[in-house]
Amino acid sequence: MKVAVLDINGKDTGRKVELSNEVFAIEPNNHAVYLDVKQYLANQRQGTHKAKEKAEIAGSTRKLKKQKGTGTARAGSIKSGVFVGGGRFFGPRPRNYGFKLNKGLKRLARKSALSIKANEKAITVLEDFNFEAPKTKDFKAILKALELENKKSLFVLGASNNNVYLSSRNLKGSEVVTNSELNTYKILNANQVVLLESALEGIESNLSK
Repeated sequence: MKVAVLDINGKDTGRKVELSNEVFAIEPNNHAVYLDVKQYLANQRQGTHKAKEKAEIAGSTRKLKKQKGTGTARAGSIKSGVFVGGGRFFGPRPRNYGFKLNKGLKRLARKSALSIKANEKAITVLEDFNFEAPKTKDFKAILKALELENKKSLFVLGASNNNVYLSSRNLKGSEVVTNSELNTYKILNANQVVLLESALEGIESNLSK
């Protein structure tokens, strides 16, 4: 699959790059995509929710009334969950929501996501660029040239670039990652995936195993 390379002004440079069919043109595996996105979202959960149970409530342990003869249910401690102010039955406890996925499945999910975007014509290849200093207006100029001002965009760099990252950080709809940070959720969450030329080799190397 050949794709034209654009410059930061949105103009065709006259060059084209070949995108690997093994990465950008496979039959998407929807279940692998589902599992990888599910794992990503599960890992975002803090899991710090906590409710006090009976043993953690401060209160008297005196038996409230005699066991028999009252005509009502038995009742012991005021800390029981059946009373207002008592502990909660089977309340939430701190836990880790993460779960394991095999590396092969995660690679398949990422290739499926990229293939979906390629099929939707939602992948742009951009020549490498850099900023002399972090400036949001410079990054916004690139978004405007690529007609991505009002769209969610994901820029994938070949290597970490602090100036480009800081220039995009204040823009809600745009995100900048390196090819090693690319994941299924971020690919699918973006309206347009912008791949820098230097990122292509790393992406295809990581996902063609």
